[in-house]
Amino acid sequence: MNTPHGPEQVPHDPRADVSVRFALRSPARLKTELLAGLVVALALIPEAIAFSVIAGVDPRVGLFASVTMAITIAIVGGRPAMISAATAAVALVIAPVSEQYGVDHLIATVILGGVFQVLLSFLGVAKLMRFVPRSVMVGFVNSLAILVFVAQIPHLVDVPWMVYPLVAAGLLVLVFLPKITEAVPAPLVTIVLLTVVTVTFSLNVPDVADQGELPESLPTLFFPDVPLTFETLRILAPYALAMALVGLMESLMTAKLVDDITDTRSDKTREGWGQGVANIVTGFFGGMGGCAVVGQTMMNVKVSGARTRLSTLAAGVFLLILVVALGDIVGLVPMAALVAVMIMVSIATVDWHSVHPRTLRLMPLSETVVMVVTVVATVSTGNLAIGVSLGVLTAMVLFARRVAHMTTVERTLTSDDTCTYRVTGELFWASSNDLVFQFDYIGDPENVVVDLTAADIWDASTVATFDAIQQKYAAKGKTVTIVGLDGASLDRLRRLSGRLGGEN
Repeated sequence: MNTPHGPEQVPHDPRADVSVRFALRSPARLKTELLAGLVVALALIPEAIAFSVIAGVDPRVGLFASVTMAITIAIVGGRPAMISAATAAVALVIAPVSEQYGVDHLIATVILGGVFQVLLSFLGVAKLMRFVPRSVMVGFVNSLAILVFVAQIPHLVDVPWMVYPLVAAGLLVLVFLPKITEAVPAPLVTIVLLTVVTVTFSLNVPDVADQGELPESLPTLFFPDVPLTFETLRILAPYALAMALVGLMESLMTAKLVDDITDTRSDKTREGWGQGVANIVTGFFGGMGGCAVVGQTMMNVKVSGARTRLSTLAAGVFLLILVVALGDIVGLVPMAALVAVMIMVSIATVDWHSVHPRTLRLMPLSETVVMVVTVVATVSTGNLAIGVSLGVLTAMVLFARRVAHMTTVERTLTSDDTCTYRVTGELFWASSNDLVFQFDYIGDPENVVVDLTAADIWDASTVATFDAIQQKYAAKGKTVTIVGLDGASLDRLRRLSGRLGGEN
């Protein structure tokens, strides 16, 4: 992933306020962060309204969720410049709760989901990110770009013809303005310019006001009216756990993506429990919860050049001001402007190097398969978490298959009454299952030596395989001696051999 040109990069310091202090000392950086936050706030409005519809709640519930998520995660999160708000993935998970039990139960689910996220983070779930291979990350990035683009299609179908030249004009501004100046973010110029044109010429095109009603008052504390019983917990816990897992996966994947773009490292454990805290706070303010918003994060980091927590905080604060105090003005923003910005985000997000024919020719087929599975699963389900899970599973299966075929067995007759089998490779369930068929139980002499100097034993399945081999030789009146092991492999064999329940 190429690091974007533009404002200087800020090395991440684990202390929460370091990057913000840097921004406050640099007028150029301060301007970049604040303007980036404003652009993100404008882009969050229609999506928050749309996600509220998916969850079956009032648009205010989604908008206030985006406000409280962004502000809270700016303070407690582990990845500076990442945007958290109401998301489609979380909305889909909790929608059945709203439909069957009402808004109070939905809010209780959000709070409980936040608690689960905090607990899972302290249990070390963030460390699982090390098992996500690069090919899955590439698939995640490319599928994200496709989803962002596909999400704009409804705004381009069955609309007045003037929408199309507006979108085209917006794309031209987004492409060419950065080549002239980076003093002001191109997305903000696009939004303001197209809004002025639309209002000046009274163009009849869809605008933000058409997406749903904006709130007229500040969010207040909200305590869900649900029975505090085990039955309530039994009903809500499965939805809350699913929300916690989906939210953590999307957030941690997005954090890793931003790490790669900015060449900085973030605290994934802190990001995990920070997401939980943000959801708890959001729930107590009547919000529908959420997680990292990948499209707006890319807009903030890759397009606008934001690098600090200040941009995330500004996004939340600006969003609150826009929807409460300036709702009438915000309602005039044409959807064409936001569509143009998001199309440019999708184009900038694609890892074009990964799909170049030369790269595909050089890349091992298994790596390409993993990337394609991730993309297809994500795009077909519309769920990044499902796509990443299937991508990781595919990578594991292909890795196991590849390693399994790297195991070899060589037989040497060392004397009339002794033969040696030299086993080479990593022995685990996939590579050792066929090992039992590599020995000549009838034709071998009385003494058989299995030399494992060039091998390692990794699991109980392999130990069970060697037990089966010894039993088969014993049934023929022959003895087997295993040599060459040391360390953990020898310890595993000694500890488990003969205690795994008989022959394979």
